[in-house]
Amino acid sequence: MSFFAILLALVLEQARPLHTGNVVYTTANRWVAWVARNFDAGVRHQAWITWGITVLGPALVAMLVHWLLELGLGWFFAVAWNVALLYITLGFRQFSHHFTAIREALEEGDETKARELLAEWQQVQVGQLPRSEIVRHVIEYSMIAAHRHVFGVFFWYAALSMVGLGPVGAVVYRLTEFAQRRWHAPENDGSLVSDILQSVSSRAWRAMDWLPSRMTALGFAIVGSFEDAMDGWRNHAQNFPEDNDGVILAATAGAINIRLGGAALQPSNTEAENADSAGGSSTPGRAPEVAHFAQVVGLVWRSVIMWLVLVALLTMAKLMG
Repeated sequence: MSFFAILLALVLEQARPLHTGNVVYTTANRWVAWVARNFDAGVRHQAWITWGITVLGPALVAMLVHWLLELGLGWFFAVAWNVALLYITLGFRQFSHHFTAIREALEEGDETKARELLAEWQQVQVGQLPRSEIVRHVIEYSMIAAHRHVFGVFFWYAALSMVGLGPVGAVVYRLTEFAQRRWHAPENDGSLVSDILQSVSSRAWRAMDWLPSRMTALGFAIVGSFEDAMDGWRNHAQNFPEDNDGVILAATAGAINIRLGGAALQPSNTEAENADSAGGSSTPGRAPEVAHFAQVVGLVWRSVIMWLVLVALLTMAKLMG
């Protein structure tokens, strides 16, 4: 079931991606905000309850529906339910239009437009960012987005569905990521959830993403330059602000021999004088160029095919066993 559900969801998402502001994302946004508004009391144990209601509640519903369909109507309907949930939670087209638009602007030599698109995508200040830095930031943001929207969901869905938990892994992973991102952003009225709830959501996200991020990095190493990717993982992951993201980006840099890391862009609501305050060391490698976009896309798709083949082999072994 895992292999067919993932494959069908990827094909469907490529053919007909969900549009921005669709009812599913709008409902998820309202759900996360409503739970925080009604249960966030600024106390640690209450924060964990709030997180549990937000993430585990919908996951439990998804699992129960899966079991009811499988037991009551049969395997086909359970697969259809899994495909529907993966279509919502997994896919490149949820972010790839940003990557494509910036790449096209750079290929046309319109760096001003590329900066505007990058600022709009990530809600950051870009100033007069040079061309190589635009490319570098786009690659970094795109690789993290590919991990969070594809490989992380892929990992947890495949791992938990093989032990009979249906689509619960995909739902928990995506909602964990979405909740921590949503709770670190201000509401429309400028208010924020409590610091404790932000801390709990970040801690849950780091724990949930720890193993998938390393599996993603391993996949990039296998389909890229293995020795360089592993060297980057060991020696340069600490150059990046977030541990899990650092593992992915350091492995990416080594896999295709590109220089990543350096000064971080600041959120657009940060004072301009602080725009250059965040920085870090770069990995070894060639300076980022537009031509590297093709290498990045190839690296990602080779990794997708590799993990699909692995899941297919595990599915066959399970059926034959």
